[in-house]
Amino acid sequence: MIDNEHDFGVRQWVVGGTTVMELSGELDLYAGESAGARLDEACAGPQPDVVVDLRGLSFLDCSGLSVLIRARRRTLERGGRFGLVADHPPVLRLLRLTRTTGVFAVHGDLASALAARGTTGPSAATGGAIA
Repeated sequence: MIDNEHDFGVRQWVVGGTTVMELSGELDLYAGESAGARLDEACAGPQPDVVVDLRGLSFLDCSGLSVLIRARRRTLERGGRFGLVADHPPVLRLLRLTRTTGVFAVHGDLASALAARGTTGPSAATGGAIA
């Protein structure tokens, strides 16, 4: 799903029980509502296992970060795991400045994030089935 007017998109698939959400474009106040709804769905079940790939983001502000923090909290409340994939310097800088690098499990690539969960497979590299 791409919102062309506001340059935000979400792709989602499951790899070995882990829900991968790939965000692209700008995660800001406007996109936060859409991203929050999708993350709420992914984090709703018992013991959710969620990895959010932020490498496609060109911009992340504090309202977008708030959406990620809320999703992490909900995941942990349900006994699940929540991780991020990030390598874009401005995104990593925001995580450092807000002192949330220690809050999130942050990985440099999707393969590392999935390996940390004991999940591997060909669909991890290709994106698997997109919902």
